[in-house]
Amino acid sequence: MAARLLGRMLGNRRRRRLLLLLLRSPARGSGGGCARRGTDTGSLTKQAEATVATDWKKKLTPEQFYVTREKGTEPPFSGIYLNNTESGIYYCVCCNAPLFRRSGFHYSSEKKYNSGTGWPSFSEAYGTCGRDESNTNITRQPDNSLGSTRTEVICKQCDAHLGHVFDDGPTPSGQRFCINSVSLNFKPGSG
Repeated sequence: MAARLLGRMLGNRRRRRLLLLLLRSPARGSGGGCARRGTDTGSLTKQAEATVATDWKKKLTPEQFYVTREKGTEPPFSGIYLNNTESGIYYCVCCNAPLFRRSGFHYSSEKKYNSGTGWPSFSEAYGTCGRDESNTNITRQPDNSLGSTRTEVICKQCDAHLGHVFDDGPTPSGQRFCINSVSLNFKPGSG
């Protein structure tokens, strides 16, 4: 029952952060709200994180888990969506949030393109208005994992690692979102 309750609580990013803050904060006793001394809540946090990881491992394939939860990368030119030219929307494989679009109606509305890098590439996220990404389901954060600074792209709803974004894309955005196919689900005709 506790695992089911925890799963419901972790359904959205704000609730998950609140839960982790509560788990990390000192336990409160009945003595006027004073924190108990010597109470170790770190084990509760580790237990909650382990439960979340176990749930993701049940839901995702090993490759999806490696890429989205452990910040891995699929091999170049191996992704199922690399050469997809169908119109539709790409969704997060973990939480089903809409992330990127491919529209086949007008060349000027193309958001997915062939960058030749070996991963599906997009010039902007679904919901972008000009340079405003506040209505998208992605967030960016610095990534220094390989000895150079890159910008990681993460699902705003579930913190899944999606890929990276670079400033060498086509106009007008000038961006290249280099996204792992295994972090996506594609639904045709919805773009």
